[in-house]
Amino acid sequence: MNMIMQNINRKWKAGIAVLGLVAIMTGCNDDFMDRYPTTTISPEVFFNNVEDLQTYTNSFYSLLSAPIADLGSDNLAHHNSGSEILEIMGGGVTSQNAKVWSWTTLRNINFFLENYGRVKGAKAEDVNHYVGIAKFFRARFYIDKVNKYSDVPWYSGTMETSDTELLHKKQDSRALVVDSIMADLEYAVEHVKAAGHKSTVTKWAALAQLAQFALQEGTYRKYHDYLGLKASANGFLEKAVSASEKIIKEGGFQISTAGGVDRAYRELFISQNLQANPETILFIDYDKDLGRMRNAHTVLDYEWALSQNLMESYLMKDGSRFTDQPNFKTKNIDEVFVNRDPRFAQTFMKPGFQAVGTAAPHRLKPTLGGYNQIKFYPEVSDMIAWESAYTDAFVFRYAEILLIFAEAKAELGTLISQADLDKSVNLLRGRVGMPKMELGTAVDATLQAYYNNATGSNLGLILEIRRERRVELACEGQRQSDVFRWEVGEHLADLQQGIYVKALGLMDVTGDGKVDIAILESSKATDPIKHLTPEELKAISLYYLKDDNGNNTSIYLQNGNSGHIMFTAARDKVRRFDNPKHYYYPVANSELVLDGSHLVQTIYW
Repeated sequence: MNMIMQNINRKWKAGIAVLGLVAIMTGCNDDFMDRYPTTTISPEVFFNNVEDLQTYTNSFYSLLSAPIADLGSDNLAHHNSGSEILEIMGGGVTSQNAKVWSWTTLRNINFFLENYGRVKGAKAEDVNHYVGIAKFFRARFYIDKVNKYSDVPWYSGTMETSDTELLHKKQDSRALVVDSIMADLEYAVEHVKAAGHKSTVTKWAALAQLAQFALQEGTYRKYHDYLGLKASANGFLEKAVSASEKIIKEGGFQISTAGGVDRAYRELFISQNLQANPETILFIDYDKDLGRMRNAHTVLDYEWALSQNLMESYLMKDGSRFTDQPNFKTKNIDEVFVNRDPRFAQTFMKPGFQAVGTAAPHRLKPTLGGYNQIKFYPEVSDMIAWESAYTDAFVFRYAEILLIFAEAKAELGTLISQADLDKSVNLLRGRVGMPKMELGTAVDATLQAYYNNATGSNLGLILEIRRERRVELACEGQRQSDVFRWEVGEHLADLQQGIYVKALGLMDVTGDGKVDIAILESSKATDPIKHLTPEELKAISLYYLKDDNGNNTSIYLQNGNSGHIMFTAARDKVRRFDNPKHYYYPVANSELVLDGSHLVQTIYW
């Protein structure tokens, strides 16, 4: 295995070198329309044989990413660095200061697609395999653009600076660009080989991308009526079903249960060998010996914490709803973990959790909300440092395919059966010992109020599948996209909450029966801790709602001296979600005024 990975690393580095050379040779102008044109590098340098195609396409793998948090979504209570959507809702993004479009990646891909035919004497299936990989990455490039702008110019080739009309053309319609994306993915599915290392694109990865995008576009068109594309929504949902079902029937993937009910889910995200995992479709291979590492320890108490809203989504162990529990809003940090879906304690930090290299239980930080994330947190000491983790990362895993299959079928209405649930979401529930989802699931009033535009003859099932998706894919970077495609973006402006605090004063947050922290009105309001000896006081972490000058600190309590932790910045800087404007990003004014530009501003901006 090490020899295989060394070979992949060598090819990966060669690909990066090729990409860098192409980038250098294609110019450095940062303006939108000047970024795209002319490639002056000689194609003969790269396109002599199939090995050259492999080397060139290996450069595209650096474009893959694997998020470890749901930034900009209702799954986070607080995030210190903010996010683009928070800036947009707060009025911090305008067409005057918007970032310019970048087309460098697309140019490099199209350069390949224009020149691969120079290879002579190779088998067509070997050449087409790499063409399919290039089209897979072009599809991903344009998926990002459509998600951000809706209408964008579609370019299928590189251009010279003399191609004035093309360089300055108006955006193509969302419908045209999406059809082009689907055509690229369908080509990849047809021509990329099924066999291969799971850190490289295979037929199954192409099918996974097709299924994911088809579900996204189908639900986007269904719920965003103003686009005028609702009539075509079911066609995309049907493609999501067929692509995911093909993976289910023919891909040979399985839900991983290694580690048992209380560990199997967590083990997925701290693995050093996803190649061997039966759930892996495509992954990013991090390796200490090869110098490829990332951040993962930062999920715990670094910049963000999870939300009360996400916490409430997890069911009880018996399958009943947490939100049906008596006083569910006022349960403390110990009580919320009692008899819950095992994925909850494998995602959220349970009192008593010990960070790597420490002897004492980890204390939560009220300043982040208190619901710490442990999903992705490594269990090896030398990974607890900046850019030092070598745990592998999923790009596509089988669990998501099962969720796509179930959701697309549910959104289509009468097509879904109990057998469909049993071969999809119930495999995920089975991994953690949760009861099965049943076809006749009643509508949960809490979910219905949250997703108040959801429609369908089986609404209760649609809502429960959304719950299952939120829980299973928590912290994997998909939540904002889900909220967007379901057209419930207004929830991104909600004032999120952290843990419940029954009263100001001392708290046991580690579950050992001893007080660990104190939340006080100010450093002068010491009555709740005045009985502590100086030695006892040293062992307590103190947090204040007011500083020594009487100013608000970063947190406050919902009811003043009790309630959920909330965040001063979110309260004082009002954010508003403007529907449908804020589902999109503006085109920078600097691009609109270029000489000869026919671009128009993003819809609703």
